[in-house]
Amino acid sequence: MLPERAPPEYADRATLWNSVERAEKQWNSQLARRIIMVLPKELSHEDNIRLVRQYCQEQFVAKGMCCDFAIHDEGNGNPHAHILLTLRGLDERGKWLPKARKVYDLDEQGQRIRLPSGNWKSHKEDTVDWNDQKYCEIWRHEWETLQNRYLESAGREERVDLRSFQRQGSDFAPTVHMGAAITHMERKGIHTDIVDLNREIRSFNRILQSIKDRIRSLLEKIADLTERSQQPTTLIDLLQRYCAARDGERQQWQASSLTKLKASAKDFEKVQQAIQLLERSGLTDIEDFKAHLHRLSQSAADLKHNYDLRTKQINRLNRIVVKKLTVSVF
Repeated sequence: MLPERAPPEYADRATLWNSVERAEKQWNSQLARRIIMVLPKELSHEDNIRLVRQYCQEQFVAKGMCCDFAIHDEGNGNPHAHILLTLRGLDERGKWLPKARKVYDLDEQGQRIRLPSGNWKSHKEDTVDWNDQKYCEIWRHEWETLQNRYLESAGREERVDLRSFQRQGSDFAPTVHMGAAITHMERKGIHTDIVDLNREIRSFNRILQSIKDRIRSLLEKIADLTERSQQPTTLIDLLQRYCAARDGERQQWQASSLTKLKASAKDFEKVQQAIQLLERSGLTDIEDFKAHLHRLSQSAADLKHNYDLRTKQINRLNRIVVKKLTVSVF
């Protein structure tokens, strides 16, 4: 995909990248910017092509970059796009501009500043701002927004959020990125600790979500039952009121008396178990129980902190393993 100033022959990728390479004079020059983006597997292959093309046009080509992208979809649930972007701007004749230009520093009178060496004091300025770090956040946000727009148009309920769990303020622990090397090892049947850790983290997140849901439900029920009461009550009083409320609900059931009786007996058994648990824990006051729930939440947060530490350790080991694998391959 080409901007307006690009020569039409750059539509051939060999011509484009040969021209890019000829424009560089230093042996260690960076020739392109590479971006790898995961595509939503909920979209069709055609929609993903349109998604990537629209994104590249709006974020890169419209700003003057030449864009060369390829979509890989092997049917394994991991469709993704590889994008190569040129780093130099183009002038009105379609010639590559320098990446940076020399700008002389001026004093308060607007005069050049001479250094003790006899040279003029100067600095380099990029001719384009594409290397500005702000674009990392901008491009991620725009990719998130456009994906969600396409998902909505396709009638899908899923939505993308590219923020980390930490930036979202979430208590969930992130899984460890496996990477191509570890994924290849797993496909070959080679056991890795990273996969086991990710499986453990997902299990932890499910347990954490269950704890959060139960605590939220308990607090809502306590608030509802307390609101109905005209005076302060103990936890046992609340449980008894809960039983009474459930009996009132059962009166509206279109069921036999035997069914209602069995449901009442089951509720009574649960309440008795709850009362015994509260007595063993020494919890009788509502505020004490709320404090107990808060401690449970804190315990879950401590577990997450431990998972975060383990994740960082595994990430460090992962980088070492991948580096060694890469060296051994080459």
